[in-house]
Amino acid sequence: MRFRNIILLSSIAMITYMDGRGQSITGRPLSLQESVQTAIKNNFDVKQMDLSMERANITLRQSKANLLPGVSGEINHTLNQGRSIDLSTNSYVNQQQTSGSYALSGNVTLFNGLRLQNTLKSSQYAYEASKMELQTSKDQLMLNVILAYLQILTNSDLLQQAYKQAEVTQKQVERLDLMNKEGAIKPSDLSDMKGLWADNKLSIIRSQNDLDGARLSLSQLMNVPYNKELQVERLRADQVEMNYTTTPDSIFSIALQQLAIIKAADLRTKSAEKAVQAAKGNLFPSIGLGAGFYTPYSSTARDSAAQKIEYYDQLSNNYRTYVGVGINIPIFNNLRNRNQVAMAKIDLKSATYAAQTRQIQLKQNIEQDHFNMTAAKNRYLALLDQVAAYMESFNAAEARFNAGASNSIDYLIAKNNLDRANVNLIIARYDYILRTKILDYYQGKPLW
Repeated sequence: MRFRNIILLSSIAMITYMDGRGQSITGRPLSLQESVQTAIKNNFDVKQMDLSMERANITLRQSKANLLPGVSGEINHTLNQGRSIDLSTNSYVNQQQTSGSYALSGNVTLFNGLRLQNTLKSSQYAYEASKMELQTSKDQLMLNVILAYLQILTNSDLLQQAYKQAEVTQKQVERLDLMNKEGAIKPSDLSDMKGLWADNKLSIIRSQNDLDGARLSLSQLMNVPYNKELQVERLRADQVEMNYTTTPDSIFSIALQQLAIIKAADLRTKSAEKAVQAAKGNLFPSIGLGAGFYTPYSSTARDSAAQKIEYYDQLSNNYRTYVGVGINIPIFNNLRNRNQVAMAKIDLKSATYAAQTRQIQLKQNIEQDHFNMTAAKNRYLALLDQVAAYMESFNAAEARFNAGASNSIDYLIAKNNLDRANVNLIIARYDYILRTKILDYYQGKPLW
């Protein structure tokens, strides 16, 4: 247990602190929050979803405006040559004349089967859904950034481990080289150790390449130029939940209330329900109210004394107003309205199935991710014991080898076992962290 506690404390320390090589070229490492914010700001898929939300907002504004009365004005001025109608007498004349008219009209829908009201509600739900879909796009990008971020931390630790392995092996090579020159060891012991050193150097190269690849992935997700010196902040020890006790059912219950992807699907269903009601409104008669004002002018207008009637006098004397109510009864229009209702009902079923599918997928994902988290935790704890055991074995093997009581084969086996266990421990630790972050996301918990 003593060795296990030492390894556990060392693991937490590696999460908490950065070594001297952890500084980026900007003078400080990039935080997880900064990485996510940069990615969201620069991602064009997110920008496209934002445009979709703006379109839905414009549609909503138009649905509201459709409830308002429609008002229009009209101005006409005409120069007539030859036979034309004199607007002042409404009779034909055969002379040059100028005429004009001014009109203002308005109309408002009094009833149309509540089509406009249901269309407005459908647009409201659609707009709210588009906001949730935008958030879903951000959430998915955030999870990808977290994965790339943790991959950098993983590969950074693996690179440090590779350097430590090579450093230990190098010291043995230097010691054995001196002993070989004095004829105190078998030459094969030195060659075996040099082979291990070469393998350690290859591990450094592989780890460096993996680290650079993780940096490239994060840079691409943030849509920024690739920086080979990119460094990220370590996660604090209090950000790592070592005893995750929340059950899958509890997580699922919270996720149904928290996740934007579930809210978006539910809102799309509500929008489709109102769209069906709006389509049914076309089957009902519509009633409208109209009103208007009209006044004409003619250059040939004369009074009883054959004097020309002035322009403004004509406008004030000739005006008329009207108001009326009309009803439009749909009798037959090639079944267009009924087919629109049928299509709207299909859209509603599709939205309902999509919402149900989202919930099923969410429950399955939570169950799988919780299983993966538990497996990662158990693997991590088992590896803590394994590293402690292999550390004890290596210390004993190293002491015997340095004292000349064993050959290089025993030493190499013990060192390889310890090195492999340390690498697996690093991978398991970050795998566990990633799984807990995903479960935190489902519950709407802060991820940094």
